[in-house]
Amino acid sequence: MELYQYTIHELSRMIKLKEIGVYELTKYFLNRIKEKDSKIGAYITITEEEALKRAEEVQKGIDRGEFNSLLAGIPMALKDNICTMGIPTTCASRMLSNFVPPYNATVVEKLYQNGAVLLGKLNMDEFAMGSSTESSYFKITKNPVDPERVPGGSSGGSAAAVAAGEAVYALGSDTGGSIRQPASYCGVVGLKPTYGAVSRFGLVAYASSFDQIGPITKDVLDCAIVFNAIAGKDEFDATSSDFKHPDYAEELNNLYNRYCCENECIKSGILKGIKIGIPREFIDDGVDEDVRKAILKAAKIFESLGAECEEFSLPIMEYVIPTYYIIAFAEASSNLARYDGIKFGYRAEKFEDLMDFYKTTRSEGFGIEVKRRILLGTYVLSSGYYDAYYKKALKARTLISRDFNKAFEKYNVIMGPVTPDTAFKIGEKTDDPIKMYMGDIFTVPVNIVGLPAISIPCGKDRNNLPIGLQLIGKHFDEKTILKAAFLFEKVVLE
Repeated sequence: MELYQYTIHELSRMIKLKEIGVYELTKYFLNRIKEKDSKIGAYITITEEEALKRAEEVQKGIDRGEFNSLLAGIPMALKDNICTMGIPTTCASRMLSNFVPPYNATVVEKLYQNGAVLLGKLNMDEFAMGSSTESSYFKITKNPVDPERVPGGSSGGSAAAVAAGEAVYALGSDTGGSIRQPASYCGVVGLKPTYGAVSRFGLVAYASSFDQIGPITKDVLDCAIVFNAIAGKDEFDATSSDFKHPDYAEELNNLYNRYCCENECIKSGILKGIKIGIPREFIDDGVDEDVRKAILKAAKIFESLGAECEEFSLPIMEYVIPTYYIIAFAEASSNLARYDGIKFGYRAEKFEDLMDFYKTTRSEGFGIEVKRRILLGTYVLSSGYYDAYYKKALKARTLISRDFNKAFEKYNVIMGPVTPDTAFKIGEKTDDPIKMYMGDIFTVPVNIVGLPAISIPCGKDRNNLPIGLQLIGKHFDEKTILKAAFLFEKVVLE
């Protein structure tokens, strides 16, 4: 196998056994980026000099016994809306094309404390607004599986980098499916944690009540390893939770040892007691036939492991798209009001007066999709429309949360596809934003309610494109969905 094909846990073992050095590994990935990224376009910024310097420091730390984490020496990359001190954080926008943060996001500090090596910052939809990574100011990222198709979004660069072997793992952000959807399209694993499980300090805000940072990796164990490192309470984020989480990686390793036991009764009953609900609305006629078949086949695999799977109805799904987009656009309008050209970021050169300066700066600095969302968000918050749209959407959010929480009184996991179809061709949906928004129908409920969810590969369609399986869990019950995803992965790989 080539080095880019190895996982975090495999490379960590090689580093500890001195089969490879951190500098050598980092240099390998930097060379691979130079070789591959001109065709993929995953990176906005490559931090070669800083990465090699960091690799030398981490290797010394490993040799002295200062870094014991499985992430020590492992090259990774970050979505470009996660702040990095001294390294540009552009949000793939002209508005922030010259912005260099004076501090690191909390997740970055945590990864550095674990000995991570940063390769660079990854492309995305501008300000995380999109589902295809086509709205970036800098470039369009392509799907490594089929370069004529999108990698998904808005964390398309993160998923593409991992799928193309240009980073061992990456962090993305998920506001309405922006980790899970690109992970599904690119055939990798993506975890959207419970809202509050991971600090948002240093994440450039899109919709603050939905945004959540999470990992994109090659397999489920890697996902658990990264989540271990970044989860937890943060004094700089009042919405972060101080929940006491287990060592997810250790839990999965113990589970694997049980699964590998020669006793077939243990293997066939290892998920006994787990009830999995499949909403009929997740597998109706609006879902591609290949996707539906893959999900139903996955249900059979879970049943072979002892889980109980059954269909149920979630009629509230009819309201999730309008509810999500009204609230998200309103929050985006508020969050992006700060970009006026005065304090930082892009500023217009030609203007007549102060008001013209604001208008020209924002018109030139933001792309079409961002301006569309700001305008719609401002509209639903305006006098005369607040009650008709925004206030009503908040009430609908409560009803959606109630119905999902009620479902979890009966089920441990809710299962379905990540998206109704597989990766579409570049340019196919750019002129039809409504069609693009509807593709988020199975992912946005998770963000509305603040639940954890994971996307794992579960097959391929007639065009040999990856299909993603989504497992949704109860609040702060990442343990159960990681366990189910891990065992499913083992059965599929056998």
